[in-house]
Amino acid sequence: CGHFPTKFINRICTEADRHAPATWPPPHAYFAKGFAAKEAVYKALSGSGLRGFGCQQAETLNQQYGAPMLRLTGQCKTALEAMTPDGYKAHISISLSDERPYALAFVIIYAAPLKLDN
Repeated sequence: CGHFPTKFINRICTEADRHAPATWPPPHAYFAKGFAAKEAVYKALSGSGLRGFGCQQAETLNQQYGAPMLRLTGQCKTALEAMTPDGYKAHISISLSDERPYALAFVIIYAAPLKLDN
C-alpha cells in the first residue's frame, strides 16, 4: 500500500482496516489517520493505569453518514471500563483530520450517569 510496508500494515491494522483503503483513496492518508487514531486512544486510556494495549484493539469505523467512531476490544476495552465510575456509562468520541503530510486524531472520553434523577 504505497509508502507503508506490508509488515507495518499487518501489525497495526485490523482485517477491516486493511481492506478499507481500496474504497478510500489515497491509501497512505487512510493509514496515517488510522495510526494517529490508535495513538490518541492509547494516550486517552493511559489514565487507567493499565498497559499493554494491542494495536488491533482500537479500530476506527465509520457511522452511517461517515463520522468516525471507535470500537475497543481486549485491554483497551478493559482500560475504558476501569476508568468508568460505577453508575456511569463511558462514551468515546474521535475526530480525524489530515493535511498532507500530517494526520491528526483527537479523542475525548467522558462518562454519563446511567440514570438521571428527576
